[in-house]
Amino acid sequence: MEKLGGFYKREGRTKDHEVLICRLIDRPLRPTMPKGFYHETQLLSWVLSYDGLHSPDALAVTAAGLAVALSEVPNSKAIAGVRVGLLGDRFVVNPTTKEMEDSTLDLFLAGTDSAILMVEGYCDFLPEEKLLEAVQVGQDAVRAICTAVDALVKKCGKPKMLDAIKLPPPGLYRRVEKIAGDELHKVLQIRSKIPRRKAISLLEENVINILTEKGYISTEDNSGTAETIQDWLEEEDEDEEIVVDGEVDEGDVHIKPVSRKSTPLFTEVDVKLVFKEVTSKFLRRRIVEGGKRSDGRSPEGIRSITSRCGLLPRAHGSALFTRGETQSLVVVTLGDRQMAQKVDNLANVEEFKRFYLQYSFPPSCVGEVGRMGAPSRREIGHGTLAERALEPILPSEDEFPYTIRVESTITESNGSSSMASVCGGCLALQDAGVPLKCSIAGIAMGMVLDTKEFGGDGAPLILSDITGSEDASGDMDLKVAGTEDGITAFQMDIKVGGITLPVMKEALLQARDGRRRVLGEMLKCSPPPAKSLSKYAPLIHIMKVAPDKVNIIIGSGGKKVKSIIEETGVEAIDTQDDGIVKITAKDLSSLEKSKSIISNLTMVPTVGDIYRNCEIKSIAPYGVFVEIAPGREGLCHISELTSDWLAKAEDAFKVGDRVDVKLIEVNDKGQLRLSRRALLPVPETNSEDPSSEQLTGHQAKVITDSGKASDKSTPKKYVNVPKSDALAQEKLEQPKDKSSGTKISSSSKSSSAENTLLPRKKVFKRIKKSTSKAVTGVSGKDGE
Repeated sequence: MEKLGGFYKREGRTKDHEVLICRLIDRPLRPTMPKGFYHETQLLSWVLSYDGLHSPDALAVTAAGLAVALSEVPNSKAIAGVRVGLLGDRFVVNPTTKEMEDSTLDLFLAGTDSAILMVEGYCDFLPEEKLLEAVQVGQDAVRAICTAVDALVKKCGKPKMLDAIKLPPPGLYRRVEKIAGDELHKVLQIRSKIPRRKAISLLEENVINILTEKGYISTEDNSGTAETIQDWLEEEDEDEEIVVDGEVDEGDVHIKPVSRKSTPLFTEVDVKLVFKEVTSKFLRRRIVEGGKRSDGRSPEGIRSITSRCGLLPRAHGSALFTRGETQSLVVVTLGDRQMAQKVDNLANVEEFKRFYLQYSFPPSCVGEVGRMGAPSRREIGHGTLAERALEPILPSEDEFPYTIRVESTITESNGSSSMASVCGGCLALQDAGVPLKCSIAGIAMGMVLDTKEFGGDGAPLILSDITGSEDASGDMDLKVAGTEDGITAFQMDIKVGGITLPVMKEALLQARDGRRRVLGEMLKCSPPPAKSLSKYAPLIHIMKVAPDKVNIIIGSGGKKVKSIIEETGVEAIDTQDDGIVKITAKDLSSLEKSKSIISNLTMVPTVGDIYRNCEIKSIAPYGVFVEIAPGREGLCHISELTSDWLAKAEDAFKVGDRVDVKLIEVNDKGQLRLSRRALLPVPETNSEDPSSEQLTGHQAKVITDSGKASDKSTPKKYVNVPKSDALAQEKLEQPKDKSSGTKISSSSKSSSAENTLLPRKKVFKRIKKSTSKAVTGVSGKDGE
């Protein structure tokens, strides 16, 4: 989705979600394409309208199958796709996005009216029997859709391009088998992948050389077609050989046509395709007839497994999982909420992932040279499968408030690398100290569907823990991850016309036995997972404060939270509207310091509390800011600093001074109003004249405008005569024969000159209102 602002208004590279849906479209369609169809075919699928309620992925698969069925592409059968959810004990076909929030199953199934072609799904420890029920529900829905598609194709479908199918001639298969058969049988017994691959490559090159020497391979590219001399004779003139026959009249000449070549011609591409099929046929025959696979295992056998944890000392968690010639190095990194991955989606709803797994398959892992760049479709798909497999065993965010990033790098590959990422990821998470609910493992299953061709009984042969060659030569690739008794993720791709539910059931049950064996081997991990946080991992502490105190932590424009981060050295402080505060720190001391500051900031002070020996943090024209607790400051207005009059706060105080203050008010914003004056000794008054009071050097008379004693709701007026202020002392200095006191009239309307006995100097008044806002004024004139 494009953002509102910015320069770019067109879509950029394909999002991961779109790549995954493209894979859902491609995988069930590919097995329906006939061999020998080499025309480039492109399917384009756009979401033109989205209601936010019905997911478009199942519709995209069905629409793609319908488009191909109506087109000239000679596919075998129409396909359709559906999603199946599980709400309680009820299966729902194509549930809404809201229903999927409560579903314990996310199953996507595609197939034809008679067979299953592709299954992918994720669930919360669902048993195999329940999963098979869901597959049956999905298959029934797919069958109904395909029936409707077939009816539409009969009315509107185009004729198929059957003439575009170009298959190598049958004779080429016989020649390749004759040349390479015996040697190929020996080569397929080599157990190691690299030596076996090199031997097969040399044998293929030898077959091409032999056929070239015998004149069977044309140097021209005939686009996968094989031509015989008979085809050429129909288009070109024949060579003529003159033969003299003695039985005919002299001069008669018999013309005998002679072909230029008497051998068929094949292209090198044809030979390579046929050699690959012959190799696959020999491999399947070896498994069915001999009961042994290339590495000597039985169909149920699992390769040797070794694993170790903690091999990267500075990583938060690491594991190296090796199964046969497939190896995955998995690294776990822990972070705060700011490390979460933001997800771009059609609903335009802000979504963050606190757990994500990234899968890398460098060309070096298969001994090749290749370009490194953005992740491929395969890498995105395998990473998502492993991620969704591990997700159900993670603790909740309340239990473990970290963002978790898992990186799986395949260092060596010979099949089942995605399932190696699941196993290695589980061990690495434990090594990082993530409190997992349980351990899970993954295994890849294969199949030889038609065993009768190789002398078998016709029943499908299921293979456990398949290698790369068995994946390429087999008829199925089924990946299953989960615990001993429950499944968390599964993915199945069929390379033939499809399989039935009983075959899938057999494969799932055999996969369960294989998972149990792999889990047992994972328990032998040496060294074992640390199961505790690394000393290099960040510390995260969760605090709960009153929701109305969150703004105090943030401060104006985020200034307060930034100052806390800078002062304490923590990495981040994340606040939520519900009052949750997460502190991320590298060490315990900075974490404790920030906790103390936030606790003091969010404490609920009580009016009347007294705070001793508090530091003045800053001075403003209207007062000083006093820190009553780490990170918690209040304003002591200039009128509350002292009983004496002050022109400026800095005349009597400076930053760093320590004072005792009393909390006298907390406003609606949580701001604190302090008073130092309230803790000073009450000054003595002149009791000789009860009707009026004189102000001595440190005294101030509080009067109301009516001359009566003031109450809390009446605006108060303070007339202060400072004693220690040098400037004010000079202005208020009087002749010795004048009275040293000041008499204050009870009338508020009289002028300042009439209300004071001061000698023709300026009188400074500070008027205090009940709203806690102070106004300072200067009245009077110099001399009269």
